[in-house]
Amino acid sequence: MNFGLYGCVTILAAVLAFVFAPCAYAFVRRLEARKNHPLGEVVGAHKAVLSKLRKRESMSQAEVDYAAQLISDSRSPLAYSIPATIFTVGCFYVFGCLEQLHGGRISARPFIGLIPMLASTNLAIQLRRVARLKGRLQEASSEGPEESAAVIHSASG
Repeated sequence: MNFGLYGCVTILAAVLAFVFAPCAYAFVRRLEARKNHPLGEVVGAHKAVLSKLRKRESMSQAEVDYAAQLISDSRSPLAYSIPATIFTVGCFYVFGCLEQLHGGRISARPFIGLIPMLASTNLAIQLRRVARLKGRLQEASSEGPEESAAVIHSASG
């Protein structure tokens, strides 16, 4: 068999997708197996807690614990296997389409593969933004639980 450049890159993308997919599966299984934080059940708590952390506002101990859990999840190398899997699947599609063209006129079909590639890039950037909050988490101060609950309930309503 004689593979061109796009054929070799397509095979490489497929191999990488099969490497990253089990890592993503292991990470998701690990998240599913652990006990949920009570704030994780509140709609909008994730956004509210991270927003308070970014703005360096005072937080309750429950919010600090929830933020620590979110940040540790984002800092895990396995977390980045999810966007890596999506990106390599997009690459597989794009380069596979280009290999099928054999130098012919490019249609709009290969550009469809750019959608998961861009989405996975956005996901990786968002994971990185949350992971960078580790330094601010150590500076977080505690406030009264009544005030914290009012803020969370107002964010979810």
